[in-house]
Amino acid sequence: MQPYNILFLCTGNSARSVFAEVAANHLAAGGGKFRAYSAGSHPKGEVHPLTLAVLREHRLPTDGLHSKSWDEFAGPAAPPLDFVITVCDQAAAEPCPYWPGQPMTAHWGVPDPAAAQGDEERKLRAFREAFIVLRRRIELLASLPIDKLDRLALQDRLKQIGHQ
Repeated sequence: MQPYNILFLCTGNSARSVFAEVAANHLAAGGGKFRAYSAGSHPKGEVHPLTLAVLREHRLPTDGLHSKSWDEFAGPAAPPLDFVITVCDQAAAEPCPYWPGQPMTAHWGVPDPAAAQGDEERKLRAFREAFIVLRRRIELLASLPIDKLDRLALQDRLKQIGHQ
């Protein structure tokens, strides 16, 4: 079975969507269920340093990570997408490009850790919490019998995961 291509979207593509991309690809390393990507509607141009710090704390790879535009995934050279999941409120409300192949979509909103106020420890805690929430949701998605669910049931389950 080929892995499912999944795109995680956020506005800046510097924290939440990157967390989701790395977590899904790491999970896939054991079973090959997903090939994950991330992008933003208005990419920051770089991955937030605390995103990289949290990924390293979890011993997850950070090489090659970069902030990119969702336009890269809307063109003819883009991989065919099975799922498109927004992970921040801004990207969920923005008009999205046309995704060829009619991928399943869902919104899994997570508070923006980059907006956290306070000292470095408080900011780092916000990044850690965002990572944990996204990793858990991806684990739930990975546990679904995707190939056995009809499209309507799968769409419903995707939306339910975003509330957990």
